Amino acid sequence: MSNGATPIGTTTLVLGVGNPLMSDDGVGQQLLAALESIEPRLEGVEYVDAGTLSLLLLPRIEDCGALLVLDAARLGGRAGEVRLLSGAGMDEFLQAARCSVHEVGLRDLLDAARLAGALPSRRALVGVEPARVEWGLSLSPEVAVAVDPASRLARSVIEDWQGRIAG
Repeated sequence: MSNGATPIGTTTLVLGVGNPLMSDDGVGQQLLAALESIEPRLEGVEYVDAGTLSLLLLPRIEDCGALLVLDAARLGGRAGEVRLLSGAGMDEFLQAARCSVHEVGLRDLLDAARLAGALPSRRALVGVEPARVEWGLSLSPEVAVAVDPASRLARSVIEDWQGRIAG
């Protein structure tokens, strides 16, 4: 495209999910900021602070070629554990009860995209096990330490989707 814009359907949409007023629940936004700051910047990536989600995000999901969600997720592991769930593995995780602090909203959003025939085939969740989800403006120490490795994992997923070799 001559104007430098990325065609619809080729954009990688990155959603940072969470509520930064609820301590570790805000890790999605922290991951989003850390990922967006990694140099060199990747073209064709849209970074969106999705807050606590809304079906208003559905058109963005319908128009993207790949979807990466960054969130606090109850993985059943130790606080600060980072896990990548992709494709069907992400879908199975979201169907489980109490898997994510936002499982109803995220599950509903992806189900709506599926029903519309617009669920991206390339989709993944980078989840960080929260230590606490309660009123507070800062991440727990365990989750704060996970921000750098989780954001680098997210970057490697995008690079893989774009056919790049991490450098």
